[in-house]
Amino acid sequence: MLSLIQSATQHDQVPPISDHILLHLRHGGDKQDSHLVIYEDNNPNHQIVGYAHLDQTDLVAGPSVELVVDPKLRQGDIGNQLLQAAIKICGNRLRLWSHGDLITTNKLALDNNFQKIRTVLQLHMGLSQIYEVKWPDSDLTIRSFLPQLDSTAWLSLNNKVFANHPEQGNWSLDDLNLRLKEDWFDEKGLFIVEKGNQIIASSWTKIHGASSHDHGDAHIHDHPAIGEVYITAVDPQYAGGGIGRALTLTALNYLKYQGLNDVILYVDEENLTALNLYKSIGFKQSGKDILFKLKS
Repeated sequence: MLSLIQSATQHDQVPPISDHILLHLRHGGDKQDSHLVIYEDNNPNHQIVGYAHLDQTDLVAGPSVELVVDPKLRQGDIGNQLLQAAIKICGNRLRLWSHGDLITTNKLALDNNFQKIRTVLQLHMGLSQIYEVKWPDSDLTIRSFLPQLDSTAWLSLNNKVFANHPEQGNWSLDDLNLRLKEDWFDEKGLFIVEKGNQIIASSWTKIHGASSHDHGDAHIHDHPAIGEVYITAVDPQYAGGGIGRALTLTALNYLKYQGLNDVILYVDEENLTALNLYKSIGFKQSGKDILFKLKS
């Protein structure tokens, strides 16, 4: 399987599978994912020529699939077989990630009744320093999220900021609570900014693959941890005043203090304001992903 992914990476000049999934394939650590495999000549003793990773843990956005096909066999039916099997398993809420915006994957998606809903840039930087954080307003209060007590106000902010977002917008309280029950959730890494007892901004971090992090069983990740700036939101009324930068630096400092060396984030390609902010801090583009969703 790893040799198939390596071959596709060399051919396409972009990894076909997300970094955190590849780490799990190499080192283990995720018992909740599923895998589809196609062997050459349908013989398990032969090499793997098609692979799909299914993630059905996101109960809010829906299940997702990432797949890879041997570059020499992409004119055949392997991709269709993988995707149709994924649809049968996951149902009509299935999402498909295409890494690198490849023509072959785009065609596969459209041929199987998927539609493009997002173009997302992955950004990366090393955590090599602790940043000085300058807040633009002395009346601001910065603290960690308090589950339940802050949930309704945080939801109001999130749905206001991401009103037109295909995945992040229009969350319900149940949607948020599902996230708060995830094994990776840590309220200390979700920062809230208040002004006059009103939540006006927040930045939510994740840690992928921490040595102390598991999935509710005894199988512990044994690969290096990676930080993520997961969701950053600033009330439009306060946008452009430096709160977003201060929040992002606060999140980076938090991840650095957790002993992490690297951090990633995802930003929509058309969100030039956020993209310019992150690049000014030191993030560099490390990938370009297209998200498709099965038409209902």
